[in-house]
Amino acid sequence: MSYAFSKNYQALMDSITEDKKEKSHGSGVKKAFQAKDGGLNKKGRAHFKKKENGGHDLKPPVSKKAAKKSPKKAGRRKSFCARMGGQKKMHKINCSKTPEKAICKALSKWDC
Repeated sequence: MSYAFSKNYQALMDSITEDKKEKSHGSGVKKAFQAKDGGLNKKGRAHFKKKENGGHDLKPPVSKKAAKKSPKKAGRRKSFCARMGGQKKMHKINCSKTPEKAICKALSKWDC
């Protein structure tokens, strides 16, 4: 009797792990939507803008050059750099030692 129970239990556990493998998305964002230097590329922003994905209005990063042209973009950049700079300090991240970290990539992309 215990053998039959353990066999059924094992089959149940196998089906659960298969379901989890099918549902998991890894890092959450497909490689086709990721920019090599961090963040989303244009195709990724368009994907997340679709209504079935929540209808987000994601904007591209603002560089120093683009911030000089528009005060609205300059404000967005200043706010982002302040938030991410604080996170970098809080988590004691040194971007010169670990440039592959997502926060370091983001800060460099925004010219912070």
